[in-house]
Amino acid sequence: MNPQAKLISTTSLLLGTSITISSNHWMTAWIGLEINTLAILPLISKTHHPRAIEASTKYFLTQATASTLLLFASMINAWFSGQWDITQLTHPMSCMLSTVAISIKLGLVPFHFWFPEVLQGSTMTTCLLLATIMKFPPITLFYLTSPSLNSTLLTSMAIASAALGGWMGLNQTQTRKVLAFSSIAHLGWMTIILNYDPNLTLITFYLYTMTTSAIFLILNTTNTLKLPTVMTTWTKIPPLTTIFMLTLLSLAGLPPLTGFLPKWLIIQELTKQELTATATAISLLSLLGLFFYLRLAYCATITLPPNFTNYMKQWQTNKPTNPLTTIFTSLSIMLLPLSPMVLTIS
Repeated sequence: MNPQAKLISTTSLLLGTSITISSNHWMTAWIGLEINTLAILPLISKTHHPRAIEASTKYFLTQATASTLLLFASMINAWFSGQWDITQLTHPMSCMLSTVAISIKLGLVPFHFWFPEVLQGSTMTTCLLLATIMKFPPITLFYLTSPSLNSTLLTSMAIASAALGGWMGLNQTQTRKVLAFSSIAHLGWMTIILNYDPNLTLITFYLYTMTTSAIFLILNTTNTLKLPTVMTTWTKIPPLTTIFMLTLLSLAGLPPLTGFLPKWLIIQELTKQELTATATAISLLSLLGLFFYLRLAYCATITLPPNFTNYMKQWQTNKPTNPLTTIFTSLSIMLLPLSPMVLTIS
């Protein structure tokens, strides 16, 4: 890809995200989302592969539909209330349409259909952007409108996302699709607590972004796209393979790793709100995700590839490790003891 075009796309991506997360007017938020959509399309389709073109087409159509619904919802709200302020979402139809629009942008069930396919057709770096930075503006809009949203609808979508993200990730052999369904399942955790403690939604998103970024950076360093290839990564950078296992277990939410913190806080808050059945359901559904994280960790660290006569092992890679990988993996593994500080800052 042309360096100038790449610079323009990256700058536009940061600009669109900044506009949306800092705006309190529906029109400026919509403009930021549109800039984001147009900026990411060249990065998705830059490989000129038919699958990449298909992914960019699917992404454009779904995001355009979501943006149209969001604009329509804000116009209905402005028509009936005279308010363009994001926090003043009062009309019931506007609340429902905005929930649907933001859910499409995030990839929540039942609007998840585009997300795994788009990630499968993109490069690892673009997948990292789609799974983290591109979800920040819609999450911000959810955060700002959280008092006006229907808690029953959000809880239903959250439970469905956690269930489908877990079930669909069980039989995947492509690492990008595994992480796509992992993202859908984590969105369920973020959405279920949105009505009761929006700050906890943001904490969960930040920690998820950190851990997922570490995993994508490790997979990009070792050039791992499929589950069988994960078995051979130990010959490239052995210490990185161990860190990869710990980061996966952190994403699964096992103590004493960082990923345990948001799940612990969400279950605690749901119990305080007397939603014990909901907390139990989403906790049990997280076991599905734990299975495929353990399968990835098992393949990366314990399973050896078959040694045929003509089999050539991949020697240690010459690709330098990104400094961000070290930072993100350290935070993904060792942040739990600092949880009081994290809660104080938030």
